[in-house]
Amino acid sequence: MEQLLSQITWWHWLVLALILFGIEMMSGTFDLLMASIAAAATAAFAAFAPDSATAWQVQCLVFAAASIGLIVASRYIFPNMRRAEPEHPTLNKRMVQLVGQHGEVTRDLGNGQGQVKIGDTVWGAEAAEGQSGITVGDRIVVEATRSNMAVVRKA
Repeated sequence: MEQLLSQITWWHWLVLALILFGIEMMSGTFDLLMASIAAAATAAFAAFAPDSATAWQVQCLVFAAASIGLIVASRYIFPNMRRAEPEHPTLNKRMVQLVGQHGEVTRDLGNGQGQVKIGDTVWGAEAAEGQSGITVGDRIVVEATRSNMAVVRKA
């Protein structure tokens, strides 16, 4: 076993780095990315360090230290790197998309509830707090949503 390990060269570490990087691309954990970077750093160490300092034990020690250091750094220094933020936070949230939209009243909101047309769709609506006298034809702005109702105020 020691004879096999003593034959490790820089390109073995480079192959390990590429394999770990490929697995990382499939898993998305970022831990294997750090291990991949550590393997690439170990490959650079093995390629450029003097032969007297590149025994397989030293190479493994460099890889272990670099992996642990990079994983700890990625967890504590870059904690937001793991958080996935949606590109479109309102995608498939139809009611949330209505907030801020302008429309027109199609049924009076006299008793607190009525209908508004926003774009090409008619929605159930209720007047926002403090809003009264919203009648057919008035321009409105959606202030919020409640369940499947648009909460509107005069524009």
